[in-house]
Amino acid sequence: MTGGVTDRERWARAALTRVVEPGDEHGGRWLRELGAVELLRRLTAAPYEAEALAGASQRRVEGLRLRAARAQPERDLAAVAAVGGRFVVPGDPEWPGQLDDLGDGRPVGLWVRGRPDLRRWALRSVAVVGARACTPYGAHMAATLASGLAERGWVVVSGAAFGVDGAAHRGALAAEGATVAVLANGVDVAYPRGHAELIGRIAEQGLVIGELPPGAHPTPSRFILRNRVIAALTRGTVVVEAEYRSGSLVTARAAQRLGRFTMGVPGPATSGLSAGVHELLRGEAELVTDAAEVAELVGDIGDLAPARRGPVLPRDLLDPAGARVLEALPPRGRAATASTVARDAGTTVDEALGRLYELHALGFVERHGEGWQLTAGAIRRPNARRGGA
Repeated sequence: MTGGVTDRERWARAALTRVVEPGDEHGGRWLRELGAVELLRRLTAAPYEAEALAGASQRRVEGLRLRAARAQPERDLAAVAAVGGRFVVPGDPEWPGQLDDLGDGRPVGLWVRGRPDLRRWALRSVAVVGARACTPYGAHMAATLASGLAERGWVVVSGAAFGVDGAAHRGALAAEGATVAVLANGVDVAYPRGHAELIGRIAEQGLVIGELPPGAHPTPSRFILRNRVIAALTRGTVVVEAEYRSGSLVTARAAQRLGRFTMGVPGPATSGLSAGVHELLRGEAELVTDAAEVAELVGDIGDLAPARRGPVLPRDLLDPAGARVLEALPPRGRAATASTVARDAGTTVDEALGRLYELHALGFVERHGEGWQLTAGAIRRPNARRGGA
């Protein structure tokens, strides 16, 4: 027994990961009502106990019974142990409680590779997901966001796919930070094969997790259902590039339903790969451009992003009276008398003269006989086009 979980319970749940598909709410209801041990017993008993699985057709039950007959939990538990892994189930100290928000759709259990404690890591985690066929901009933003989050002590969670997912994992690893890969297959199967080395690095430095038992291969539906785990496990989901039809949007919408933060990184308005993100941003998602803005949303009180503003010019520091006098001077080198400046500034001649001498000392104006004019430095603006005011 580990924690409050008996060996029989763990054994039965390991078997059921070969019987019940991820996200199957009917299976989750049976599991909740009967318990793992009893559900497995009824699926393997002969003859079939018809009252056991209310709401399931005979055809479906027979399919589940065939799967249950082939399940070999001892072999699967030994296989995950052989790659340095374990099987974590509800009731274990390591079980992330936020997955319970999925209700009957929560995982039967999680197969885990890696040394860190999954529950602790999940408490301070953010998902970074997006397009597989991402642009260089998307890969750069994913890696930069992930490395910035990792440097701030956040765990970066993604799906180990090509494109944005891979860039996010690499960004976190490059910062020597924490990252979790949630797979749609067995944790001992490197998929996609082109990411075998990356998944191996994640298993060494972070965590690789999945609902499916060792040796299991992905299917299109398993990819989609995997996304609900990413959404539930983390405090928020950031989408970096996604078309209108994208699995990343499935993750984001699952996060919204679960009450998690949903964020999007904007891209060019003309890019189809950003169209889905922009649609999210038109709804309830928050626009983010860097790790500081993500941390401000999902973090604790006081974890604020720096204020964003343009450059502060010397003339911005003038008091209101001095600014009015400066603005009353004509542009482009033309001079004006103190009385003209006083009239246009709405003040007295004496007040205008006093301010003009202050502005002269600060290098904003120069005197030419009885006239005053702006210096070249006061006329120029940062990055102004040639010939502009």
